[in-house]
Amino acid sequence: MTQYAVTDPATGELVAEYPTFTDAQVSEAIGRAAAAHRPWSRDTTAAERAGLIRGAAQRHRDRREQLADVIVREMGKPREAALGEVDFAADIYEYYADRALDILRDRPITLLGGTGSAVVRRSPIGPLLGIMPWNFPYYQVARFAGPNLMLGNTILLKHAPQCPESAELIAELFSEAGFPDGAYVNVRASNEQVAGIIADPRVQGVSLTGSERAGAAVAEIAGRHLKKVALELGGSDPFLLLSTDDLDATVAAAVAARLDNSGQSCNGAKRFIVVGDLYDAFLEKFTAALTAATPADPTAEGTEVGPLSSLAAAERLQDQVDRAVSQGATLVAGGTRDGAFFAPTVLTDVTPANDAYREEFFGPVAVVHRVADEDAAVALANDTPFGLGSYVYTVDAAQAERVADRIEAGMVYVNLVLADSPELPFGGVKRSGTSRELGLLAADEFANHKLIRIG
Repeated sequence: MTQYAVTDPATGELVAEYPTFTDAQVSEAIGRAAAAHRPWSRDTTAAERAGLIRGAAQRHRDRREQLADVIVREMGKPREAALGEVDFAADIYEYYADRALDILRDRPITLLGGTGSAVVRRSPIGPLLGIMPWNFPYYQVARFAGPNLMLGNTILLKHAPQCPESAELIAELFSEAGFPDGAYVNVRASNEQVAGIIADPRVQGVSLTGSERAGAAVAEIAGRHLKKVALELGGSDPFLLLSTDDLDATVAAAVAARLDNSGQSCNGAKRFIVVGDLYDAFLEKFTAALTAATPADPTAEGTEVGPLSSLAAAERLQDQVDRAVSQGATLVAGGTRDGAFFAPTVLTDVTPANDAYREEFFGPVAVVHRVADEDAAVALANDTPFGLGSYVYTVDAAQAERVADRIEAGMVYVNLVLADSPELPFGGVKRSGTSRELGLLAADEFANHKLIRIG
């Protein structure tokens, strides 16, 4: 029985099934990526690779309507957001195509003594395995594949089991763009087969975006085989409201940051930490605005919140909310579901004794905390096993700099949300991961930083 299937979360309908690869097919896929690596990295110029990557970006734009429709079916993303994701993926590929020379240029080192020269050169390391999640089927692939293909690595892409159709389309687009066989290979592998791919000596590294549990499992296997591993995991990002001269605009930003991707974004704001004199007004306005976003048909125009990615995901979220309330949290609004549709929910009075205090809610659930001052806000923001993103709202520029420096996270956004962009590095600390994607830092994750010293 295959584990790769498209089940429309809005209707529960099984749309399509794709066969899991046999062991022989997995081995053949690794062989294709391995055979392609040296010709791809040595026989193509930076300009040639950039041209092919730019072609992949254009094919995303040419087929954006079809690509968007697919992920609406696969994981319930509202169609307008799906179109935006396709566009963002194309932007990412173009970013790396435009910066081919930046990625591949030699970086001179000033010698302390002696004669001659020294440079560091980014070189590819070989075939890489990418294990991608369902929540952003195109964007997640672009931020892994774009810099690594530009660098000269080849890609084995194992997508989420509920995204086989989008995975096939991505591979098709790369082929249409003229990439050589084996440069980008789609692999529908089981977990056991994934372990074998990581162990295979032809594969030089693995990147995973997913859960803590999956990250730990992949890192353990990679460690046993001395493979480079990059992990992008979960987050419970704080949104600190310290001061504002426009509460309505701040509330609108907070709602947007929580409901992005129907609440299923790793770096979405999930914990709202509000100083005491703003707390009551914020809670009232925030609850009203959040719950005004009614879950609806993801294909309908104007839908802001669709279903969660699956019935199982909605059931897990319901269990989290129910446990939080049973352990003393106050359910201010929401907390109900209809199939895979989950009502936007607000919780307060979540204390350290509650499981919800340190859990990630992967859906439209917000936890609102009252704090006394800046120090208390920072302490609460940092009291989490995660450290992905964070948001700080204040009218005090000095406070913004101070708080941004004190927050234990890979990213801090001050007075803005939903500002991800291809040039901005994405990643976290603590249990949120070990690597950076996007920006030029992404090209360093699976590169041989080769020293060339000439006397």
